[in-house]
Amino acid sequence: MSLALLNSHFTIDTPLPLLPSQVEVGAMHCRPGNHLPQELESWITGAGSAGVIYFSLGSFTRGTSMPTQYLDLFIQAFRKLPQRVIWKYEGELQDISNNVMISKWLPQQDILAHDNVKVFITHGGLLSLQESIYHATPLLALPIYGDQPKNGIFVKNSGLGDSLVWKELTVDMIVDALTKITSDPKYKENVLKMSVPLRDQLMTSTELAVFWTEYVIRHKGAPQLRSPAAQLSWVEFLMLDVIFLLHLAMFFLYFILRRILRVISAIIFGSEEKTKRKRKKKD
Repeated sequence: MSLALLNSHFTIDTPLPLLPSQVEVGAMHCRPGNHLPQELESWITGAGSAGVIYFSLGSFTRGTSMPTQYLDLFIQAFRKLPQRVIWKYEGELQDISNNVMISKWLPQQDILAHDNVKVFITHGGLLSLQESIYHATPLLALPIYGDQPKNGIFVKNSGLGDSLVWKELTVDMIVDALTKITSDPKYKENVLKMSVPLRDQLMTSTELAVFWTEYVIRHKGAPQLRSPAAQLSWVEFLMLDVIFLLHLAMFFLYFILRRILRVISAIIFGSEEKTKRKRKKKD
């Protein structure tokens, strides 16, 4: 392998020692927000100081696949909120309150970049997580599968928002979590602290990916980037030669110590035996 482009970044992941051929390009798809369509802009700014909550389960998980029991929970919960809600849902919903806007497709990054968007309700996918951090929007994670539960734990432990479990959901739980995130400024502060260093880069992740890709092409695979460890045999890789020498050294050490102990034992017990014999002769 000549080059590995990693969808991670040390500001939002565990810092790791990497080879020159391993380049972090996390949040490569993130970009500054563009102007919103007039309808969306009016809806968001018209929410006033209460702000807007954005709800999307990503591009892979469709809202229409959500079981009815959960749909009803969110419909009821949103009715109790002072904020307006933008809900990415591919079908039609009945009995939704006036503070909810439904749309089959939405410009997610442009919405997250808006100052009046207070919370992003997400499935916790990696790309959505990166976008939310990039645009400094607190999260309420509802993980479904894959890496999403781990991302939900990260959101909660990092103070970027909260994470809930689908099977435990209730209307009050949803309302309480959203109220906590929107009313406590620490969540916005925490995500902003992570967003600033993520965006503070010498070049964008896209430019970095392009440079190293072209570098590898220019230098015909760039073998100088590769670790010599890639050329190790399986014996060397598993360190079987080292393990064998260590076992051999331990065997010789055991053998030598055993001989020394035998000599010492013979000297000690031999002198005692001589002493006993001398006493018997005297008696």
